[in-house]
Amino acid sequence: MTTIALKVEVPIACFRQSRAREYAETYLVPPPSTVYGMLLSLVGEENRYKHCGVKLAIALLSEPEVSTVIRKFRRFKKKDIRDPSNVRPDYQQLLTNIEFVVWMNMGTDKAKPSLPERLQQAFNNPASINRFGGLCLGESRDLVNAVTLLPENYHGELLRWLVKNEDGWLTLPYWVDHVGSKGTHWQRYLVQESHVWQPPDLSWTTIQN
Repeated sequence: MTTIALKVEVPIACFRQSRAREYAETYLVPPPSTVYGMLLSLVGEENRYKHCGVKLAIALLSEPEVSTVIRKFRRFKKKDIRDPSNVRPDYQQLLTNIEFVVWMNMGTDKAKPSLPERLQQAFNNPASINRFGGLCLGESRDLVNAVTLLPENYHGELLRWLVKNEDGWLTLPYWVDHVGSKGTHWQRYLVQESHVWQPPDLSWTTIQN
């Protein structure tokens, strides 16, 4: 098993833009780095370097609605975590009705078993997976409603592929440096509509640090 396809459904989420500050804007599509993190969580893998080299292709099935809410954000300006200056209200964008399909190919993933193989095992034998917490896409609040393993001969709806393009209007991270921004890697994409179920060549993104 070198390739696997999963359909993911999330009722509500925020994929906070890397450069967003007081106003927490969201990317309009799930970034490859966020999807990779969700897949690691699904199989209970805590080491995000474990499956570097795996390739992802993402196709959108829905056009999520964008809304804005006001919520409390925590920023550590004082060492005392209870200091009231560490908490303040700010606006945040949310997406609702997120549905997409993610294809995975083992690529240069040298782990044994590879990430696609571990995901296949998770569906074949869920009791073999040792994980904790709810499955989320992005923030811990943004719970995944369903993840469905798709058969190889599946043919579904119109697909909106994330396709790599140097002039693309979407700039998304495929690897995030959680300590600073120096190690974050980006890729530019276009959204390309197609009824073809197999991922186009330019839709594959390699996850690497």
